[in-house]
Parts: sequence; structure tokens; C-alpha cells
Amino acid sequence: MKSIESNKLNDIAAVYGGPQGELYALLMGQQLHVGGMNASLDLAQRAGVGAGQSGIDLCCGNGGGMRVLVRFREVAAMVGVDLTLRNVERGEQLCREEGLADRIRLVVGDACASGLPEACADFVWGEDAWCYVPDKEKLAAEAARLVRPGGVIAFTDWVEGPVELNPEEARRALSLMNFANVLDVPGYLGLLRGNGCEVQIAEDTERLAMFFDLALKMIEMQLTYDVLATVQFRTEVLKIITESFRFLRDLAQAHKLIQARFVAKRRT
Repeated sequence: MKSIESNKLNDIAAVYGGPQGELYALLMGQQLHVGGMNASLDLAQRAGVGAGQSGIDLCCGNGGGMRVLVRFREVAAMVGVDLTLRNVERGEQLCREEGLADRIRLVVGDACASGLPEACADFVWGEDAWCYVPDKEKLAAEAARLVRPGGVIAFTDWVEGPVELNPEEARRALSLMNFANVLDVPGYLGLLRGNGCEVQIAEDTERLAMFFDLALKMIEMQLTYDVLATVQFRTEVLKIITESFRFLRDLAQAHKLIQARFVAKRRT
């Protein structure tokens, strides 16, 4: 596991409650994960998430993934847990506007200690968000505690790829993304198996490099003014953003940083 000391949970809440969160929303829309709605549907199909089930989304952001599952996979009910008040308030507003508030509940809380009842969900869900949680051992344990025996833990996350990050690449990438640390695929396999789960899928989605290419094109061809507005029209900051995205794109192309997909079943 690669790690740095500076990024704490409160820092992540500040990120998503400030200009960086506005930038992500501008580039990614409501679905604050790589691949958007289609990635959510793909993961749900692979995990067998569907009609009549209940789920918990740990680090749910504004609840975009939950709205996809309820609307298009006919999931009966979901609870989303997120540390950032702004995310929860925005998610509640969107659920009301879309007529989904009776099936989706969002709460401000720590994904490692949600306070929700044990074995209360058919599935536990996450999309590109567990990378922000410093204590991934506690997070995996909480996911396993919440899902019923025979239920599924399904998530995507940004992880170190099969080509190892060198120390400087790791330091810069973690700082740019506000990650305290980053696991690799074997690291998550160990956590899931250590918490009584049988891993069914653990693989690279091969989406991350394409996402950064798309984001750069959007910034440079269409959204330049909009991005500048999120940083008070400071052109030097825009330059830093594009240079940072190119750096992360290069890591993804080199298979040093990937979006990985995991599906695991809790043993009965």
C-alpha cells in the first residue's frame, strides 16, 4: 500500500464541499465516478443487484449511483452514507426532485462506522470512493458487517495497477487526488477474504485512461470558461489542473493507476 500522511477524513469533506467538488461535478455530472451511469449498470449486472433488493452505498457522494440502481435496476430501497454534508443535502434535493425520496435515504456519517444494523442489506455498494477512506481495513470490515450472509459487496475503486508506482509518482498522485493511501488489487482481495467473503470478480475496468483523455478534451474544447469559474478565473490554476490530469492520464496509460472492479459474496 502506498500512503502519505497529510490527507485525513476532514480534508476529504472539505474537498467535496468546495471548489474541487464543483470541478468534479462539472466534469462528471451527477455520477461522480468513472464511467457514469453505464458503469453502475454494468457493475450491478455483474453483481446480480436488482429488483426487490435493499442496499447500502458507503461513501455515496450525492447518491447518483443509488438513483441509477433504484430507477433502472428496480432496487427497492437504499441507504447512502457520506461524510460530506453538502453531498448529502444535494443528494436529498435530487431524490426529492426525481420522486425517489421514499426509496433512498442519505445520512451524514463515517463509512467505517455507519451505525446501521448488522446484516441489514442484500448488497453493499461503492463507486470510486473508497480510495478516499484512510482505514480500508475498517471499511472492508464495515461492509462485511452490513451485508447479510450470502449477500454481495460490489464496488469500483482507484487502485495501484500491475505496474508499481515509484515513490515520487505515488506521492504526487496521492496529493493530487487527496488520497491518504492507495491499495492494489491483491490488497483488496486480502481484505475481502479476511472478512469472510468469496471474491468473484477483481479486475481492471480499463476505463481510467479514457476518462482522463475525455476530461482533458472537455476542458480544452468546451468547458474552459466553466472550469475557470470554479477557480475564480485564475488561469495559472487552470494550467495546474490540466497538467495534473495529463500526469494522472499518463499513469493510467502505463497501468500504474487503474479503476478496478470487485464483486464478492459474504459466506453463509
